Amino acid sequence: MTRQVILLGAGGHAKVVLDVLQLLNQTVVGVTDPQLHQQGIAEWRGLPVLGDDQAVTCYQPDQIFLANGLGSLPGQTLRQTIYKQFKNLGYSFITLVHPSALIGTGVTFAEGVQIMAGSILQPDTYIGENTLINTGAQLDHDCSIGKHCHLAPGVILCGNVTMEDTCHLGPASCVTQGCHLGQGSILGAGSTLLKNLPAGGKLLAAKPQSPVTRSSL
Repeated sequence: MTRQVILLGAGGHAKVVLDVLQLLNQTVVGVTDPQLHQQGIAEWRGLPVLGDDQAVTCYQPDQIFLANGLGSLPGQTLRQTIYKQFKNLGYSFITLVHPSALIGTGVTFAEGVQIMAGSILQPDTYIGENTLINTGAQLDHDCSIGKHCHLAPGVILCGNVTMEDTCHLGPASCVTQGCHLGQGSILGAGSTLLKNLPAGGKLLAAKPQSPVTRSSL
């Protein structure tokens, strides 16, 4: 029997995840969200609100898959925490690949990976568990991405990039070929990484220079 899915969270990222689930013809039995439950809201985007996250435990781990609808921001670990919490209870997370994503040969996904619309993953790339490859990200050949990472919309990785766990790459950031990013590294929106970044390292985009005017000459 095909397992049904429970969606965790009801924020912006959850909307995107729900769209992918529906495109893949997955049956979603409901959504869990503490705020909606506290407010007494019974329905969200046509789904029943099952309760807070503990409502999941009304289902046996072999009956359902969970879909992680929590987004990810730098330094925020809720997405990772909820994943580990339910993995420790024996639940499994569904791996999602949007139908419009382009996936090369030899690409490997771990559990709970989410590949969003318009993403491109070239051959022999590996994506670690619970990692989110967001809208329009591009990963060239032989990249290796660790657990619980977030590659925001428009990220570009050139070939042979290695990224350890819990890294966050901001929108439209770019990593040149062969670079290594240590655990917990952060790239700001629009930044370009040209060399290795140590664990916990941060690279923010350079501030644009003030335009030259007649009065400044």
